Amino acid sequence: MESVPSPSLLLDVVRLERNIAAMQELCDASGVQLWPHLKTHKMVEVARRQLAAGAAGLTCAKISEAEALLPAFDERNRDGGQRAIFIAHSLADESKAPRLRQLASSLDELLLACTSQAHAPVLERVLASAGLTLPIVMAIDTGLGREGARGIENAVRLAKLIEQQPHMKLRGIYTHEGHLYNTSPAESDAAIAQVHRTILETRDAIYAASEISDLAIWPGCSVSAARMAALPQVSAVRPGAYVLGDLFLCEQVQVKAWDEAALTVWATVVDIPSPELALIDAGAKVFSSDRTPEGVFGRDFNGRDLQVTRVSEEHGFVTGTDLHQVHIGQRLRFVPAHVCPVINLTDWVIPIRGETVLDPWRVQARGCVQ
Repeated sequence: MESVPSPSLLLDVVRLERNIAAMQELCDASGVQLWPHLKTHKMVEVARRQLAAGAAGLTCAKISEAEALLPAFDERNRDGGQRAIFIAHSLADESKAPRLRQLASSLDELLLACTSQAHAPVLERVLASAGLTLPIVMAIDTGLGREGARGIENAVRLAKLIEQQPHMKLRGIYTHEGHLYNTSPAESDAAIAQVHRTILETRDAIYAASEISDLAIWPGCSVSAARMAALPQVSAVRPGAYVLGDLFLCEQVQVKAWDEAALTVWATVVDIPSPELALIDAGAKVFSSDRTPEGVFGRDFNGRDLQVTRVSEEHGFVTGTDLHQVHIGQRLRFVPAHVCPVINLTDWVIPIRGETVLDPWRVQARGCVQ
């Protein structure tokens, strides 16, 4: 371990594989498909493990992310499994039509998101330019206030509008219930039940107002996926951060245990300018700018009272009552506040099994935001 340069990201493969298996087992037990969101880890090696465990398909944020991670399907293709991707973002750029066509030709199924009545005709033009007719999963807003039809009446109008487009075939309804990150553990069950109820009420209203039927239900971020999968009539869930864990999942919403945090920042203490402060060589370019509501960018992996409470570009500011245990040159491990942007800031992660360091894994989709 001491040979690993810092700052680096360490990936505990045992915890990673345990997280993958646990979510897949929950989904399988409920007869719900798992379409993990790859925007969290952005790695072919991890996606391969998710597919091998039984994931029905993969969710991506952008076309470039999907392009970079296509090799994850190699082994599945040899076994005859389906190569399927859902791009859960508002595609609106006609210049991407050739890439969309190429991506679709590399898959057995490509699903796209339609996120509003304003978006529907734009997406239709993109599909027409690509010469594609694709299944569409329409978004509804269940509280985040981002993409998705607001309210049942608008959702009904959006569903009808999608069905009127010659290159779009409505497959289902999805939501990103990211607002659940702001609920306390005591409130989360009721909040998840409300999201579920809203989706079903929306679907039933669409059925009643149109000839549309048999819509799949696709909720399930990392906060809610395990519990959402157990609720009636859910077709698929799409969690991302569950596979690695972070402070938001382990502390804020408490849906993961501390021993399920698989990704840590490996850093070196480079200075101790005062008894109340140590500086490490990992700053905003490693931890990103995301922090918990308490202002913590990272917390000591080994349970000591050490946390990164401020970052500049190349420095992390470590405070806590256990600073007396710290010396210059010492290596420390921190669980980051939000794992997704942390992964997108590095080209490689260092996988480990116990204290054994394995060959690095490339983050193939790092920076793939187009």
